[in-house]
Amino acid sequence: MVRSLTGMLLCAGALLAVVSPVQAEDWRLVKDQAGIQVFLSKVPGSKYQAYRGVVRLKTDMPTLLALQEDVSGSCAWIYACREQKLLKHEGAQSWVYSRFTMPWPVRPRDAVLRVTTRQGADGSVTRIFSGVADYLPEQKGWVRVSKAEGYWAFIPKAAGEVEVIYQMHSEPGGRVPSWLAGSFVVDAPYNTLEALRRRVIHPVNDSDVKKAASGSLF
Repeated sequence: MVRSLTGMLLCAGALLAVVSPVQAEDWRLVKDQAGIQVFLSKVPGSKYQAYRGVVRLKTDMPTLLALQEDVSGSCAWIYACREQKLLKHEGAQSWVYSRFTMPWPVRPRDAVLRVTTRQGADGSVTRIFSGVADYLPEQKGWVRVSKAEGYWAFIPKAAGEVEVIYQMHSEPGGRVPSWLAGSFVVDAPYNTLEALRRRVIHPVNDSDVKKAASGSLF
């Protein structure tokens, strides 16, 4: 277990160095449950921690990519997501608008992300996202996330498995209680990957997939 976890961290660390501008410090494991690992790291100059979730899923790349490319439909398995839509697609880049629910009395947040897709020689796909807060005017009743950086990585493995890495650091804007910030960075990666795994095990029917294609990321 220790050896496999070390290997996972080395792989994720190498990927982070390539794709993410987040200058995170040492990652520490804070949750290891049901095959999902959650790591947290301090980010210099920020009071909010970066998170990373890692899981291996018994599935194939086309299935996972189709689930993520359904921009509006993916809101069903992304933690705290209320709605999401594609704003623009150009080459390897897309711009996505997302809204997130927050527990009372914290005001709900919204974010605009630029997503860049990279394909690796090993068949992996990495989607790097960065916040572009001024891409859209601020919306009444929503607090705009002022900064967001992270990525999704899908790495094919042996025995019909795909390793999924989900990493994020954000500056949520406005005021967020420390108790909420502390719980969110653990709940967001864990619950998102758990919900994604459930969706892989129990896929939506073909008619839903075709209907969702109109809002595809690509």
